[in-house]
Amino acid sequence: MMKLIKSNLLFVTIASLLMLSACNDSDSKSTDMDDNMPEPMPVNYSYQVTVSNLTYGQPMSPVAVVLHDMGDFWQLGMSASMALENLAESGDNTMFLQTDDVLAGASGAGILMPGMRESINVTITDNQPALVSVATMLVNTNDAFTGVNAVDIANLAVGESISMTVGSYDAGTEKNTEWQSTIPGPASGGEGEGFNAARDDLDLVAMHQGVVTADDGLSMSVLDQSHRFDNPTAKITISRLE
Repeated sequence: MMKLIKSNLLFVTIASLLMLSACNDSDSKSTDMDDNMPEPMPVNYSYQVTVSNLTYGQPMSPVAVVLHDMGDFWQLGMSASMALENLAESGDNTMFLQTDDVLAGASGAGILMPGMRESINVTITDNQPALVSVATMLVNTNDAFTGVNAVDIANLAVGESISMTVGSYDAGTEKNTEWQSTIPGPASGGEGEGFNAARDDLDLVAMHQGVVTADDGLSMSVLDQSHRFDNPTAKITISRLE
């Protein structure tokens, strides 16, 4: 009987050692396989934004396109940010593209003339954005701009597009004097100073009522009837490429 018990114990011991060895070998193979697994391929989320200038005589500054997950770039009845003021008064979109909420951004190549359109591509990797915003200045004005603010693109599938026509806004940071010294566009011969940190208007973003012009009796204005604009001033199409 003792021999039988010893034999059984020996069998159990050998079996346990074999199982432990197999487990260790399996773990080793699993670790080796994990080490040899290829890195996951990065996923790109690419969008194309096409902006058409619908005005007769209002060139638009280089268009800013930004992808973000939160935040607004302007709100009606609220004070404009410094970045928006800079864009709306001078056409410079640098600060706008560097705003804290921006995940990725891109700028148009240059001035967008009346009747023309431009497509701007922007891509972000491994982080699908929820929102897109677009902004550009009407450069023959004091502080008018147009664009779209925080458009939801979270459910926009590859190959799908969103199109909209948009009006213009008054940044409310500079009085609409239409003086040569305050307009950066070609109507002033390029002599306007553009951005001025001092705010002398209502300091509230509002829908723009359009320019008055010298033809309407504003004697010091450098604008004429050709610079008038009405809504809509732009058409914007947002397409997901990948």
